[in-house]
Order: sequence, then structure tokens, then C-alpha cells
Amino acid sequence: MSRPELQAPPEIYYGDIEAKKYTKNTRNQQIQADMTYRALELLNLPPDEPAFLLDIGCGSGLSGEILTEEGFIWAGVDIAPSMLEVALEREVEGDLFLQDIGQGFGFRPGSFDGAISISVLQWLLNAETSHPTSSPPHRLSRFFTTLHSALRNPSRAVFQFYPSSDDQIQLITSCALKAGFGGGLVVDYPNSNKAKKVFLCLFVGGGGQQVPKGLESEVEDDARARFERRRERVRSKDKSGKRKHMKDKDWILQKKELYRKRGKEGVPNDSKFTGRRRRPAF
Repeated sequence: MSRPELQAPPEIYYGDIEAKKYTKNTRNQQIQADMTYRALELLNLPPDEPAFLLDIGCGSGLSGEILTEEGFIWAGVDIAPSMLEVALEREVEGDLFLQDIGQGFGFRPGSFDGAISISVLQWLLNAETSHPTSSPPHRLSRFFTTLHSALRNPSRAVFQFYPSSDDQIQLITSCALKAGFGGGLVVDYPNSNKAKKVFLCLFVGGGGQQVPKGLESEVEDDARARFERRRERVRSKDKSGKRKHMKDKDWILQKKELYRKRGKEGVPNDSKFTGRRRRPAF
């Protein structure tokens, strides 16, 4: 079967039906979870410190859910409106932006403490028109240059992607380095056709950062165990995303505190009436 990025542009390929089907597929959920946990390990953020992350190609929020569970505040960008609609229906905690990453970002310099991206970079390697500004090198250059500006110094960006050739890896890596990034390729399970995963680990600033080593063992029990714990957490929530054992007032206070941390305006003050049940209207 042809690779998805060869069939249609992402905003067309991931229409309403495909977006919902992708999100509900348990295998996709597991792969997304495993890759997100691994990307966070490579991001190597300081423990117990708040961080604002950018999820590039956030889709329906499968990776974003894990970022939230791990205690991060995040924003997500994606080019597929249907994917973002599913994310909104699922009430993910991140701020969502409809964005063609090949056109670059407009975030203020130093906005993010790090960035992750799961299964996205390969979509930038297909030119949609013959115009020079639509060529893969041009789109990659805009993408990496504006991303470099949006990240604080020092920080990291980690991309898991599916290259189809060494030439694609060379093109992506060279565009990233020209944009000012340091870093390089991390390959997990290089001797396994099934388990092999490719990551691009990029650095903003020096600080003695070194490219991490890829995983050699094919044993992925730890990642699967984390995914199973995540499934248990999902089952412990109701349709609104609230923990089933959590009282309404606690849930409301938690959401309001999260919005305040994000800098949202107009969040109501807490009071003795917060979360109070109203009498039914007759």
C-alpha cells in the first residue's frame, strides 16, 4: 500500500472519516504513545520544572494527551482541519492552531522550551506545485528557520519521522543545520526492520549538548507498560475528561488553574459558589 504522504496532501488525506478512524485505532494510539514517550526522553527536560512545549503536527491530540499527563503545558499546530476538530471534540488541554508548517511559524522568539513531532517531517518532502517556493528544500528551510527562532536558548526539538531514503535524511538534516540547529540523527533498534525508529534530535544553543545514543535492544516492554497505564487513566475518565472519582468543584478548580497558567484572560475568580449544583428549572 502506498505511503499516506504519497496519496494526497495531509489536509485532504486526513478528512473527517480518516481523522476519526486514525484516532480510534488502538494500534495508532499505542505507536503514538510509544513515540511520544521516547521523544520526551530525548528532549531531556529538567525534572520537576514547568515547560511550554510545541507539538508539531499535533493531529487529534494523541501526543498532546501524554504531554498533559506528564505535566507539560503545550500548544499544537496541524494543517488538517478535520484532525483539529477531533482534538476539540476530545477536549485536549493544549492550545490548537491551524498551520501549514511548510510556510513557517509566526511565534515570538523564544516562546517554547522545546518541541516534539511524531510522524510529520516526511509530509514536507512532497512538492504540491512546480513553484520554487513549494519545493521541499524551500519549505524545510522556512520550517526550520522559524522554528529555531521560536525556541528558547538552550533547548531541543525532537522529530520522529519515516524517511524513505538516505537522500531524504540528508536533505532534512542539511536544512536543519543551515537554519542554525545542532544535533543529528538517533536511530532506535537499527537492526530490526519492524522496531526501527528514526528520530532527529536538534539543539538550539551549545552548552555541551551531545546527540543521544539510539536504543539497541528490541525489548519495548517499558514503553508498552506506560501505554497500558495510560489506557487505565483514560478508562478512569468520563466523557468530559474528568476523573470519575473527582468532584465537580475539584474539576472546575483544576481547569481554571490550568487556564490561568496559560495566561488566558477572563477566568472567573474562585468562590464558595464555584461548582455549586443548581436547582433544576421548572
